[in-house]
Amino acid sequence: MMKNAKERLVGATGSVSGAASILGSWQVCHSVCLGIVALLSLVGITVVGMPLFFFTKIAVPAWIIAVMLMGVVLWLYFSRHCISKSLILLNSGLIIAGMPFQQVQQFSLYFWIFGGVLAAAGISLFVKEKTERKK
Repeated sequence: MMKNAKERLVGATGSVSGAASILGSWQVCHSVCLGIVALLSLVGITVVGMPLFFFTKIAVPAWIIAVMLMGVVLWLYFSRHCISKSLILLNSGLIIAGMPFQQVQQFSLYFWIFGGVLAAAGISLFVKEKTERKK
């Protein structure tokens, strides 16, 4: 029972790492914000400006936290082999795609492509693992 709780904690840490990495990407934040504005307009609420603009101020710290959490997940994986490789791939792809630093923005397309390929590979491996377990 304790082992199951530890595995869930490790899985949750990996999920938090991936979610925090997405917050580090201005493009994703911008798209989410525009989506929220569009949804609010469908119900008659008009918003001027960007309601999630405050995320741009915490983009770099959120991404750094995601990288640190990913480091913990990798350490646990290599020391205890208790985490799914597919979820590590997915989270790594999200972290790479969410690179928030202005100095490397000229290469953001490459980060998106490489991170997207890793995330897609992680998702496909995860689905493959789940379908094989059901058989």
